[in-house]
Amino acid sequence: MAQTEHPQWDQVMVDIADYVLHTPIDSELAYETARYCLFDTLGCGLAALDFPACTKLLGPIVPGTTVPNGARVPGTDYQLDPVKAAFDIGATVRWLDFNDTWLAAEWGHPSDNLGGILAVTDWLSRQAGEHGRPGPLMREVLTAMIQAHEIQGCLALENAFNRVGLDHVILVKIASTAVVSRLLGLDRSQLLNALSLAWVDGQSLRTYRHAPDTGSRKSWAAGDATSRAVQFALMASKGEMGYPRALTAPTWGFYDVHFRGQRLRFQRPYGSYVMENILFKISWPAEFHAQTAVECAMAIHDQLRDMGRSAADIARITLRTHEACLRIIDKQGPLTNPADRDHCVQYMVAVPLLFGRLTAEDYEDDVAADPRIDALRARITCVEDATFTADYLDPEKRSIANALSVELHDGTRLPEVVCEYPLGHRRRRAEGLPLLEAKFRNHLARRFNESQQERILQACADPARLDNMPVREYMDLYTTLPTP
Repeated sequence: MAQTEHPQWDQVMVDIADYVLHTPIDSELAYETARYCLFDTLGCGLAALDFPACTKLLGPIVPGTTVPNGARVPGTDYQLDPVKAAFDIGATVRWLDFNDTWLAAEWGHPSDNLGGILAVTDWLSRQAGEHGRPGPLMREVLTAMIQAHEIQGCLALENAFNRVGLDHVILVKIASTAVVSRLLGLDRSQLLNALSLAWVDGQSLRTYRHAPDTGSRKSWAAGDATSRAVQFALMASKGEMGYPRALTAPTWGFYDVHFRGQRLRFQRPYGSYVMENILFKISWPAEFHAQTAVECAMAIHDQLRDMGRSAADIARITLRTHEACLRIIDKQGPLTNPADRDHCVQYMVAVPLLFGRLTAEDYEDDVAADPRIDALRARITCVEDATFTADYLDPEKRSIANALSVELHDGTRLPEVVCEYPLGHRRRRAEGLPLLEAKFRNHLARRFNESQQERILQACADPARLDNMPVREYMDLYTTLPTP
């Protein structure tokens, strides 16, 4: 007989709710890193607007619809409800696989949560502006970013959702639901209700991330997740009920249905650790497990050039790597679309060896049609290095190591090139941040005229000014289209 007593809330949801409602963020490093994350994420979204496969998904569900005081989508003139705006912002920032990354037992891109955060705060800010109030300030956006990074990242530290076939965007849905609910002013009970709605929601499968089924959904899945979060938070704000045992209910809960009966495990309490240690993609739009491999390939390309040789002289290549790289992006055989290619480590090594570059355009069909790429891919062998795998999982190191060895047709063996930490790693912050700023400037220049670029850069360069700027004013810097 079914039990009818009112159950206690699952502790996982209680801990998340109490964190976003009651834990102060007092780390200046976290706020400084969040500012860089904000600029970088929006820049990645602007760059995605050059790709029709992305832009065809944007805008109102009913063409021509404009929402009064609606949220803006950077780089466009759209004025949308916060649910669709969250989708559009989230889809653009993820499209090119160029925004920040977190790697652990699970991986993902915590800045994906910015879709829901910006859509909601911009919408609230514009509503407040109608009544002469400032509404949410950008400091609140940064705080929400730190919290969302922390929730997503801490859930990822010990829990491999990928091993049960679930996509990591489930963590975007959970983190966005928590912080968006707080931004909307939900009380603790309502926030728990919203979280439970996210946990019991149907979760995305990883089908679209793995060959031979890799497809473009992987580029908008996070936008979908953060927009679902906004929808759940808005429903809970109107009194929609929740489900206290969303995870633990026997047979019907998340653990039994989706997680093989396992319970979630945690390595540390929620604070600001994840934002402080986030990985930035600085030089290449490449799946993060391949970032150091691309850096090695670029070094070998330059070495071959200095020797008067080229990739045509290569007989075989050995990539020494970590287990996660092998599991996710070690691919043989045909690659059918850009989403397939940017998750193939052999492709991401072959292109820089051949051309001395790796850009988002290099995943498109016209570049991929060059027969030299597949010929070079076929000469690459990937092998696991147990030390690289251990250091990848070590919380004190968090390396993403790769090493390339090259043998030429005449028998010459080049010295192995090893790279343990990519440019975007915390251990290389001093080296990486100037390049991250340059990346942001380049993305602005793709979309805006010089005067508009300068207005954005001035706002971004002054932390105090940025912190105290109403969200609508900041978003207007990006959403007023440039003069032709």
